[in-house]
Amino acid sequence: MSSLDEFTTWEPVLRLIRAGNAEGLAAPGGYVTGQIGPYGWSLPILRGFPLPGHAAQHEDVQDEFDAVRRVQSALAEAGVDNIPFTAEIAPTGRTVLSLLRPSTAVESGVGGPHPSSLVLVEGAVPEPWRRLPDPVPGAVPAPSADPALLERTLRERLPDGVGATDEEFAAAETRLGVTLPEELRSLYRVTRGRWQDWGGDQEVTERVVQAVGCELFALDDVYIADPASRTSPWRYAAMEAVVTRPDATVQGVVGSAGWIVFADTGGGDRIAVDLTPGPRGHLGQIIVLSHEESVGADLVADSLTDLVSRRRSDRRGSSRREELPAVARVNRAALDSVEAAVHPELEVLSIGVWEGNPISLAPVTGLPRLRTLTAYPGTLADPLEIAELTGLEFLDLGPEDWRVLLDAGAVPRSLSAASIEVHGERHPLPIVDLANEILALWDRPLITVSVIKGDLGPSA
Repeated sequence: MSSLDEFTTWEPVLRLIRAGNAEGLAAPGGYVTGQIGPYGWSLPILRGFPLPGHAAQHEDVQDEFDAVRRVQSALAEAGVDNIPFTAEIAPTGRTVLSLLRPSTAVESGVGGPHPSSLVLVEGAVPEPWRRLPDPVPGAVPAPSADPALLERTLRERLPDGVGATDEEFAAAETRLGVTLPEELRSLYRVTRGRWQDWGGDQEVTERVVQAVGCELFALDDVYIADPASRTSPWRYAAMEAVVTRPDATVQGVVGSAGWIVFADTGGGDRIAVDLTPGPRGHLGQIIVLSHEESVGADLVADSLTDLVSRRRSDRRGSSRREELPAVARVNRAALDSVEAAVHPELEVLSIGVWEGNPISLAPVTGLPRLRTLTAYPGTLADPLEIAELTGLEFLDLGPEDWRVLLDAGAVPRSLSAASIEVHGERHPLPIVDLANEILALWDRPLITVSVIKGDLGPSA
């Protein structure tokens, strides 16, 4: 037991919740949900509006801050990062508080009060995160690549720059496990990008940005954009596919040991030298990795010399791919049947909101690469057809479809991860029980529910 499991720790939060949800809590089966973490919280608390023309003041929500801090202190004491909960509060004040202690096998940060993706195999990642770039034995630098010209240009723009030493280059290459390309060495020989070298002077920083054309990282902060550097929750990552067109300049992979990130656009997108280009790309071309996407990158310049010289590539640079045939979406706004999705290259099948007859999965049985299936609740004619999809590694279904599979002992054992698709108001505790049944099939750590009972007394 810790203070996190004491009713008195939660009492101030519960009183605030009751004050704002009296009618809903008094209804048969009434409950509320919320969660509290070390840096934020989501609570069903009714907050007053400031007077017209006045901003909200800290003291207006002081009671809420004080109540939450009490729980946050208990979280820190218990070593718990974030705790979702449900609360049932009778009009008499009798209260049942259920704390959902997280499992290391459940991804956090997605799904609200309901469990997010269940990782059934320790350390498993979706197939796109396991894909390596294709070999590029014939790739050569662009004709514009000119390390000597690049260095002269930068020295003219940054005559007082502090460049990296041979020892610093050697240390960086040892840390990265790759030999730095000559153009990147030319850049860092002029300026190693350290804030300390500029004396914290913002004007000097701006001059470096203008000289290089981007927000340069210090040589010590250069890193490899491998797949592990572009994390994404299973429920999103499993929906991606790696596709590189024959005319692509950039490979459509998640990451590469040949993507050397050395700068930022200023908006969170990373800029990298590409040593594993696409079929029509150049060795050492400059690409941008969007912070809003997890797969692929865009070509911005054929060489670092071009980037510094403000010459952007006019070649087709995007590595983004048409979803079909690897990813198919069947719903009222996309494909109108599963048959239309059938293709030997199909990897991901998503069945969304559907107004027709329930859908059979028979047409996709036997497809060699199908690894992800998501189905909106109520869309499947027979959930047991899933048992015939022997290559699935990720499955996302509604609670009722999962119930059918579990009762029949037909949950595919090929799965590495799974998710329960919950729509509308569903009490979290039955969903947690369902998640634990799935986790138990793989002997994974379960979600623990701690029940705390107390009495708030009648409402005033």
